[in-house]
Amino acid sequence: MSIERAIVEARRKPWGSRNLLPWSDIAASDDPIGELWFRRAGATSPESVLLLKLLFTTEPLSIQVHPDDTFARSIGLANGKTEAWYILSAAPGARVAIGLKRWLSSAELRTAITDGSIGDLVQWRPVHCGDAIFVPAGTIHAIGAGIVLAEIQQHSDASFRLFDYGRQRELHPDNAVAAAKAAPAPRQWPSRKLNETRTALVTSAHFFLEKIDLVAGSVWTLDARNEAWIVLIKGQGQIAAATMSGQAVFIEADQLRIEAGPDGLTALLAYPGPDADSVALVEHYPDMPGHPRPKTEELQTWWR
Repeated sequence: MSIERAIVEARRKPWGSRNLLPWSDIAASDDPIGELWFRRAGATSPESVLLLKLLFTTEPLSIQVHPDDTFARSIGLANGKTEAWYILSAAPGARVAIGLKRWLSSAELRTAITDGSIGDLVQWRPVHCGDAIFVPAGTIHAIGAGIVLAEIQQHSDASFRLFDYGRQRELHPDNAVAAAKAAPAPRQWPSRKLNETRTALVTSAHFFLEKIDLVAGSVWTLDARNEAWIVLIKGQGQIAAATMSGQAVFIEADQLRIEAGPDGLTALLAYPGPDADSVALVEHYPDMPGHPRPKTEELQTWWR
């Protein structure tokens, strides 16, 4: 049983930002920060199944691909990397690349990596605040400039670069060709409203990502059978010791009290699959005669 205010680890990246407000007050100085990784608070705590990050982009990221579990294990890694993004802010014209414009053979993909033409073959799409995007392992992808996003993923840092905009970092053509599905991306399914407070953003065998919207002054208990991550993205309130946007809490086999502030509270909630009923939200009502009984917002079997 555990409830922990997450520790934040800053990762310096050439495409990152020097201003992380309002998501973090960490000073980037002259060395831009591209990622904030949320870690469990205990130094001896077991590693979480999922990894939660915030990304800040002022330049495009490399075009890359992540391995699935089978390929990852064949090269000695514990697991692959399927991920999902939730767009927290996007500058006008911001975009991401998901999949390719057409199918490529392995030989064609290798040639496109070698001569750089892969940059013209990825399928770009515009993004806006509130978009949720699923990136299954094997999908060739990139994140453009002017974006702040939350990312939930399998706990892995396995990334193979295909193109890096002249930054002179190493490319990984052999592993990229072996890991990639050199094809258009799978269909992106729309978000689904589960009830008054919970919206399913991304569902997969590896994890579920939800948005929860709590009305002003309401008090809730989040009951998690296994692990879960929750990060504030709008409004104010109290979630353990987290009180502002960009702060995260880890919970495992425990009950977390959530108090929404005067303007309400919006948060992202992520937890492992494939069991879709491992978390529940219970609202607490004032103890008044004739007041309705507490209601439980339970997750139904809705994953795909």
